[in-house]
Amino acid sequence: MTILIKELSDEEFQVTVNAKNPTSHNVTLTDDVHQNLTNGKASKKELIEFSFKFLLEREPNTSILSSFELSVISGYFPEYTKTVKEWSAKN
Repeated sequence: MTILIKELSDEEFQVTVNAKNPTSHNVTLTDDVHQNLTNGKASKKELIEFSFKFLLEREPNTSILSSFELSVISGYFPEYTKTVKEWSAKN
């Protein structure tokens, strides 16, 4: 399975998950959310890739919302914010 990320604008990304059933997702990532989660230690694309790997460990790509703001992940998986902050601190 591969994750392809295309930057549409500074805050809009198209993520394609190439799997048995390929999916496409429009992800919004604001500068504030990016800074809060990574403290600037990872790029937006790195954060999105990490976030999709996080999601794919917990659910199939066909269950991931087709369009969402990255911060909503913590509403479904409360451990997300802590996991991202630990990951980005190691970068």
